[in-house]
Amino acid sequence: TDGQTERTIQTLEDMLRSCALEWIGNWDDYICLVEFAYNNSWHASIKCAPFEMLYGRKCRALICWDQVGERVIEGLEMIEVTNEKVAVAKEKLKEARTRQKSYADKHRRSIEFQPGDRVFLKIRADLSYVEEPEAILDR
Repeated sequence: TDGQTERTIQTLEDMLRSCALEWIGNWDDYICLVEFAYNNSWHASIKCAPFEMLYGRKCRALICWDQVGERVIEGLEMIEVTNEKVAVAKEKLKEARTRQKSYADKHRRSIEFQPGDRVFLKIRADLSYVEEPEAILDR
C-alpha cells in the first residue's frame, strides 16, 4: 500500500484503540461511528472533511443505525445515543491527531539546502538505480 493509505489506517487504528477502552466488550459495534467521525472531521491535507470533499457539501444526514440484539433503541433515544458515541469518536480522533502531531514535531528537523549543496535522493527499492550525489542548482 502507499503512504497515504498507511497513514489513514494508522489514524483509524489509533481511534479504535482509544475507543476500545471506552466501549469495552462491544467496541466493534461502533466501528461505523468511528468511520463516520473520521469521514466528517476536518483533514489538514484537503482542508475540509472527506465527505465534504467528495460530495461538495457538509454531511447533514441523520445517522440511524439499528443494533441487533434484545433491546431496540428507537426515535430520539437512538439519535441521542448515536450523537454521544459520535462525539466520543470525534474526541478520540482529536486526541490521536494531537499525539501524532506531537510525535512528528518531536522528530522533525528543519533542513535548508543551498545551490551547490550535494544531496542523496531516496529511490524506491523496486527500481534499479545508481546511487550518486546530486547537486542542487537552484531553490
